[in-house]
Amino acid sequence: MTYCLGVKVEDGLLAIADTRITSGTETTSAKKISVHKAGENQLFLMTSGLRSIRDKAVTYFEEILDVPDWHFTKMYQAVNAFGEQLRRVKSEDKAALMESGLVFNLFSIVGGQLQDDKEHKLFLLYPEGNWIEIGEATPFTIIGNSGYGKPILNRVITKESSLRYALKTGILSFDSTRVSANDVGYPIDVVIMKKNHGELIEERFTEDAMARIGEMWGANLRKLIRDIPDDWVTDLIDID
Repeated sequence: MTYCLGVKVEDGLLAIADTRITSGTETTSAKKISVHKAGENQLFLMTSGLRSIRDKAVTYFEEILDVPDWHFTKMYQAVNAFGEQLRRVKSEDKAALMESGLVFNLFSIVGGQLQDDKEHKLFLLYPEGNWIEIGEATPFTIIGNSGYGKPILNRVITKESSLRYALKTGILSFDSTRVSANDVGYPIDVVIMKKNHGELIEERFTEDAMARIGEMWGANLRKLIRDIPDDWVTDLIDID
């Protein structure tokens, strides 16, 4: 499984991706986010699904980008191009995958800002190659294992949240997923794009480096539960 989170706030874009790859009883690590740059045009791409589909679709997409200047001027054009490559892989490999009992599934998150975009953009791309743009109502999307970490984001993330706040919340969302699902784990890759700054900033965090944050999160959560008034349950708990 996978945990990939994309957040769009007024301050910019945030991407968080775990690196755990599970196949049967074997567990390895592999990067699930790629950054693509051409001058001032920059975007990131995260995927969740069969690794073979991901690698082939991204390779085809990189061939399109492997020119001195991209012919894309807006993000939706680049997203359409990746969707076309995904459909290309589907036409080539779906039948063989089905014969092996595998489902063609690759969900993707694409974010960035190209020269004619008025602002930074974030998209969720489906296995069929169609997409939706992530907007103000729900300024984030998760692909992969979303059940454990989404409640935290639903409660606190808005389009007005700062990138700093979004990053801290995203880390806690990932940590909640990590402790509940053994198919999601460190290290994690983080990409940030600041509004009107253009440059994509990449960083990788290991479990050792983030241990203090996880411990603090657990301790404060336990304290918060203890501090919640419990007079409303007294009659129930104190029954002889």
